[in-house]
Amino acid sequence: MGRRFRGESHHKVDSKGRVSIPASFRRVLEAGDPNWQPDRNPELVIVYGDSRRQYLECYTMEAIDEVDDKIARMRRGTQPRKILERMFHGQSFPTSVDETGRLVLPAKLRAKIGLESEAFFIAAGDTFQIWKPETYETEELARTEEWLDKLPDGFDPLEFLDAPDEG
Repeated sequence: MGRRFRGESHHKVDSKGRVSIPASFRRVLEAGDPNWQPDRNPELVIVYGDSRRQYLECYTMEAIDEVDDKIARMRRGTQPRKILERMFHGQSFPTSVDETGRLVLPAKLRAKIGLESEAFFIAAGDTFQIWKPETYETEELARTEEWLDKLPDGFDPLEFLDAPDEG
């Protein structure tokens, strides 16, 4: 696995759905695209198929290849494999960064998350997410605060690093 995405930022979305990608995110996309060359634009895959999610999940080519490999190892014809194939193969959008460091988000993807004039980008390790800023503020931050409130007083989140994997 290549470098990780880090950070968050707000960017304007124009009437054609073009939005600048944070520069540091572009470097990770380049590092995560085995076909990238300095004279080419890095490719990525935007997954939009999970109807419960209110954001777009953007994968480097290395990260999506890792997901594809795991799906391919599943038994053919099983319901879990069919669900994952639909989400990661059928309900995804392969694209590339343009010459000016922007993504062009089709109207269908913008409509799915209600994206209008501004997008919120947030890193998620080997992927990054694109949110409508207001949705992130009201939904995701509230959910995180609720979860954190359930932890015991004085709990240090770094303890999770040493805990057994809950899968």
